[in-house]
Amino acid sequence: MESAMMRGGAKWRLVRPQRQRKRMAMRMTVAMPAECLRMKVLIWRKREEELKKRAAVCVSCMKPTVVERDGDSNANNNNMLLMKEGVGGGAWDAPPRSRPRTAKTRAMQPFTSARPRKVSDQEEFPPRRTQRNCVPPSRDTPPKRDTGIASEKDWGINLLNENINESGVNEDGSSWYRECGEDTGENGYRCRWTVMGGRSGDGSSEWREAWWEKSDWTGYKELGVEKSGRNAQGDSWWETWQEVLRQDDWSNLARIERSAQKQAKSGSGAAGWYEKWWEKYNAKGWTEKGAHKYGRLNDQSWWEKWGEQYDGSGSVLKWTDKWAETDLGTKWGDKWEEKFFSGMGTRQGETWHATSGDGRWSRTWGEEHFGNGKVHKYGKSTTGESWDIVVEEGTYYEAEPHYGWVDAVGNSAQLLSIQPRERPPGVYPDLDFGSSPPSQLPPPSPPESPPEFPPFSPK
Repeated sequence: MESAMMRGGAKWRLVRPQRQRKRMAMRMTVAMPAECLRMKVLIWRKREEELKKRAAVCVSCMKPTVVERDGDSNANNNNMLLMKEGVGGGAWDAPPRSRPRTAKTRAMQPFTSARPRKVSDQEEFPPRRTQRNCVPPSRDTPPKRDTGIASEKDWGINLLNENINESGVNEDGSSWYRECGEDTGENGYRCRWTVMGGRSGDGSSEWREAWWEKSDWTGYKELGVEKSGRNAQGDSWWETWQEVLRQDDWSNLARIERSAQKQAKSGSGAAGWYEKWWEKYNAKGWTEKGAHKYGRLNDQSWWEKWGEQYDGSGSVLKWTDKWAETDLGTKWGDKWEEKFFSGMGTRQGETWHATSGDGRWSRTWGEEHFGNGKVHKYGKSTTGESWDIVVEEGTYYEAEPHYGWVDAVGNSAQLLSIQPRERPPGVYPDLDFGSSPPSQLPPPSPPESPPEFPPFSPK
């Protein structure tokens, strides 16, 4: 009985506020004149109309709709014009699926920007398309030294899906051209390419640039760029860049290889330089990096080469060799090499200087790291100095590259997105495994002078 009374009491307490509101309304109806009630209703209706004019929301598509108010017609027209032209944040997007179908009205400012959006992969890597009959921008700028290998984003390679052959003349008399096409071959070979270039009105400067992507049924994919040109001062340059995905012939592991060659020469011929960079990665962590450089300025020339190799299991090989000379016969240089594994390894190097006569000076040095906190250091020079000691010293070296396989894959989205030709059923790719494993020796020494410029044949 007590529990039933409690339930009844709880029910009575819940209903009581509603009964009180009804009683109060009846009392107001009795006590309040009809004219006052009519004024109350008018005030409430007017307030609702003002709220609706401030902001109206189209519930069906969840897009804000600007309602024209007195004195704000110009602001509303400007707002609609900005939204159509994409100014001030662009057009509004459709709501995500997780958003509920209900919405709360809010006052909308005349220049409300669109809500922030998460950048999609398609927007981060725009489709490889360019507009037709669009004049390509002039690319008569030579490459810069010691800039390494650019990323695919820096190049902005765009390829068309159709054959195009177009050209034109600008108002200043300069001319331009662009050709796009596709080549196919055996084993599913496919190459999509774009070649474009231009020339000034007087012919003193010209440039040429080519983009391509290649693929076949073996899984091979390649993305590349080649550019060359010369300016009115007679300076000329040439640059190429490549990014390759392939399967290693012996380990069957995926490999990504990136390379770049750059070359520039002054019009007078007194200055010039050449660089070759490469990087190689495989899915097991093996990494190789290196560069060859050459330069000349007036009567001085210099060379530099370096390399790094990581086997993915903790073994590291690094080396550097650089030297220079003058036309008078003076030469000098410096080189070193280090090998480490599991905290143990060696370092050795040499610094030298030679003149046009018989004079030559050099100093060699070396270190042996035993992995127990002790290091054996030794060396000598042509002037008679020497040392051979054991010291307590820590050992430091980089067992892993700062930029490895994971980074290479993450920055090769456009390369990985290349679509090969469709392979017919029952047709299998022709795999060439070669006759010998790839060499792990350091790359050969660079040439004594940079290679000749490729022939420049503008359209």
